[in-house]
Amino acid sequence: MKYALVNGHVLDGTLEDEGRMAVHDGWAVLVDEDRIVAVGDLPASQLMGYEVIDLAGAWVMPGLINLHAHIAASGKPPRANSKPVDYKKLFDTLTKVPPVLAGYRAMCASLAKTELLSGVTTLRTVGGILDFDGQIRDRIDAGKALGPRMLVCNTGVSVPGGHFAGSLATEASSPEEAAAHVRQIAATKPDWIKLMITGGVMDASEEGEPGVLRMPPEIVRAACDQAHELGSRVCAHVESPEGVRVALENGVDTIEHGAQPDEQILDLFRERGASDICTISPALPYALFPLEESHAPEIAKANGKVVMEGIIECAKACLSEGIPVGLGTDSGCPFITHYDMWREVHYFVKYCDVTPDFALHTATLGNARIVGLGDETGSLEAGKSADLIVCDANPLEDLSRLRKLRYVMCRGQLVKNPRPRKMANVEKALDRYL
Repeated sequence: MKYALVNGHVLDGTLEDEGRMAVHDGWAVLVDEDRIVAVGDLPASQLMGYEVIDLAGAWVMPGLINLHAHIAASGKPPRANSKPVDYKKLFDTLTKVPPVLAGYRAMCASLAKTELLSGVTTLRTVGGILDFDGQIRDRIDAGKALGPRMLVCNTGVSVPGGHFAGSLATEASSPEEAAAHVRQIAATKPDWIKLMITGGVMDASEEGEPGVLRMPPEIVRAACDQAHELGSRVCAHVESPEGVRVALENGVDTIEHGAQPDEQILDLFRERGASDICTISPALPYALFPLEESHAPEIAKANGKVVMEGIIECAKACLSEGIPVGLGTDSGCPFITHYDMWREVHYFVKYCDVTPDFALHTATLGNARIVGLGDETGSLEAGKSADLIVCDANPLEDLSRLRKLRYVMCRGQLVKNPRPRKMANVEKALDRYL
């Protein structure tokens, strides 16, 4: 299809010298198949042959990019008095019952579609069941399913007793095993390799000690060396300063979550050319919700505060030093749905002292550049992929306006009035912390 989006306010995704996002009133965006062919104040003669969509003063901007999600879970909150999920047991059960496994794969595909309907046109998944994420990516790319552009890790690499070991990640006991696991995962054609270097909030056995180093440096090094030799970049779950240091010293390309950095860590970020992926969303419910609402153990609330503070301080320190910072939601964690990327953008403004302009730029062109897609997507420019969203009012004045969209377009495929299915109880709980 050929579309001409006219009479709108255009935010092209780029920042001007003073850090503001330019507003182009009355500009048109021309789309031919999957490409943007022109953006600007265009004459009527240039619109000939296009289906004209009158935006009537609505706001058009690049599609959002979510750099950290798990489509193996929905974000549904736990019930009162429920036991923590035994993910390894769940994984073993799934893989032994083919019909159940097929149903689970269909659920993952549905959650990827939800990301798109919420305005996420590029999604990086960072740990899933078997190679389901890659299968879903390939179906979307082939036009057999509706969803965002996907960058996938498929299964991650962990260690015995490590984060998501035996479910969303394999268990490597030595450098040789880690390298072998990377080769096995690479055979499923992932876009990235994911390492689980430290524990997390729900892994911690003591208050005040989340993010304990689980993966020895020599295993991190072996996995990174093998991944880089095969042409893959590496992202890593890290929630402690020690973990960040070990990850960067041994070859990790993006730090997922992060922790309070010191000067050595900041130097390592620069030396590696690494980026920090800020994920405030998953820590917030543990840190701020009352226990009767989060239904988490008391130790998780204390550790959630430590992790949330570490994520924020890591992002702020990196920003102050000119180190690239990206955004992701960690969708799939309790209370973290697949339709709330706009909340992570809002938290970035609220907790990291950035402007809405910079936050939207980060969630679009900034994120695209971190994962090597800056020439393909992230801004509204001629020659780039036709990835865009349209909302009724100026999102720079109120980022919550992104929660309801008029249009979503991914690679030229237009979705009108997208309406992802939402969880009312989650919306109510999270809205109190805007």
